Amino acid sequence: MNRLKEIREDKNMKQADVSKLLNVSQVAYSYYEIKKIQIPIDILKKLATMYDTSIDYLLYLTDEKKPYPKSIMDNENE
Repeated sequence: MNRLKEIREDKNMKQADVSKLLNVSQVAYSYYEIKKIQIPIDILKKLATMYDTSIDYLLYLTDEKKPYPKSIMDNENE
């Protein structure tokens, strides 16, 4: 199963819910899930934050779901 779909369903969300939070069309979000288009970095960051995980987890670079500690640089950008 696709990890984006799996984590979205774990949160009991529909594609339309997530796409609204990301301010993208539902079609665009569905393309992210089926890997028809690449996910922009800003969207990946939002997804990782929203799902309380890491971008590495979303991209199958790790199976560790727990997010990394926040960067000091991340706090400066807020």
